[in-house]
Amino acid sequence: MNGAETVLRTLVASGVDVCFANPGTSEMQFVAGLDEVHGMRGVLGLFEGVVTGAADGYGRMTGRPAAALLHLGPGLGNGVANLHNARRANTPVVVVVGDHAVEHLRFDPPLASDIDAIAGAVSAWVRRCHQATDLGRDTAAAVAAALNPPGHVATLIVPADLGWSEGGPVGQPLPATAPVVAEVTVSSVAKIVQSGEPCAILLGGGGTRKRSLLAAQRIAAATGIRLLYETFPARLQRGGSLPAVERLGYFAEQATAQLSDVRHLVLAGARSPVAFFAYPGRPSSLVPVDCEQHVLATDHEDVTEALEHLADLVWTDTPIPAPPPRTSAPAGPLDAQSMAAVVGATLPEGAIVVDEANTSGLFLPAATASAPEHDWLTLTGGAIGQGLPVATGAAIACPDRPVLCLESDGSAMYTISALWTQAREGLDVTTVVLDNSSYAILNLELARTGTTHVGPRARQMLSLAQPHLDFVAIATGMGVPAVRATTAEGLAAELRRAQAEPGPHLIHAVLPPV
Repeated sequence: MNGAETVLRTLVASGVDVCFANPGTSEMQFVAGLDEVHGMRGVLGLFEGVVTGAADGYGRMTGRPAAALLHLGPGLGNGVANLHNARRANTPVVVVVGDHAVEHLRFDPPLASDIDAIAGAVSAWVRRCHQATDLGRDTAAAVAAALNPPGHVATLIVPADLGWSEGGPVGQPLPATAPVVAEVTVSSVAKIVQSGEPCAILLGGGGTRKRSLLAAQRIAAATGIRLLYETFPARLQRGGSLPAVERLGYFAEQATAQLSDVRHLVLAGARSPVAFFAYPGRPSSLVPVDCEQHVLATDHEDVTEALEHLADLVWTDTPIPAPPPRTSAPAGPLDAQSMAAVVGATLPEGAIVVDEANTSGLFLPAATASAPEHDWLTLTGGAIGQGLPVATGAAIACPDRPVLCLESDGSAMYTISALWTQAREGLDVTTVVLDNSSYAILNLELARTGTTHVGPRARQMLSLAQPHLDFVAIATGMGVPAVRATTAEGLAAELRRAQAEPGPHLIHAVLPPV
């Protein structure tokens, strides 16, 4: 058994049975090992950002890591943006990066680079393997590091000669558990939420899952406090009988208004909210200066247990509000608002929604609150090009559930080759590309950053209209059936058709230009 097989067998023994890969020469032993190690599924991506984003989507839905196999420093560099998103999502991911053979490195070959430094930018744990006999131990340690609460990117660097050398024993899985929040902390927060002063709980991490949401609903019903969830949750379970929690706004002005009257902000798995960017004359923190913050549970603690414990302490026999009725699909022109209403009216039970709609998605939270129970995955780190890869990984993680990817046109082009992987794997992903022919968010940001004059050359830099992107032709060329929708009723009909047919589909939704 060579070193590459030792790594693969240790991954499988540790519960890692999917490897998203864009390999090169230094990883050929791993490619060959897929035929020798049963239980490991290899999934090819044509770009490293697809590989890392798919591993993120897989980890968000399963709670356990996939492997991402990348080629040297440049390959890792190509995948960094979606590893950044995975890091901000607290997703467990094991990244295996091949390097040149140890003796070859001293000749400074063209692809040589500082892999350790590149990995360190997005990884909580980095280890370079030095002996083939230690590969099993090092791989098991990587999986344990990835699973260490709340979930991390762990990068293992394997020189090529270790992969082809005789390997050591298979590493043994190592346990990882989330620490329970102290009783004194929960009791202290109980007094705050029962104080009668304006109070809100900001949910994040595990606080946006079903059990946590139901506990938070009991707390709110008993005390009258407000519930909010962080702007970009890694995985939000919602719809059906689950509470329709308010989302903290993306724009600093929105979030500041939402929190303006709050005097106690309880963080349950969420970080203290800050603006995405600095703006002239505006504070970076979104929390009012006269608001006191209290940590119920950090993102590495068991936030679900803490919320359930808090609910038990404050609960009274208070009626729980009934969910709102589901709306019907509208007809007429297609724009951001009618698109959102169509999605809310057609979303199937158990769907996984991957949301990279960006400015076209402003109406989605309200429009989908009354849909059947579903999961919502968002752009946690703000690095665009996440949607299509995350949808790919989520579909592999949950093959019995439909995946809907709501993708803006500009972001889609970053990782459009994910469509090829979806076709190759026969994944049940319906992608709706929301085409407003613009980097619309940047048009808004031009004014918000204090720019006073915007001329035609600046506008041209943010336009996607010339040449126009034909997503039907692009998707068809990669093996994904595609259609164009220009009305609300047309979008509804195509969504229902795609949901009824297996395999991937793409709908090019044409929205008013920005």
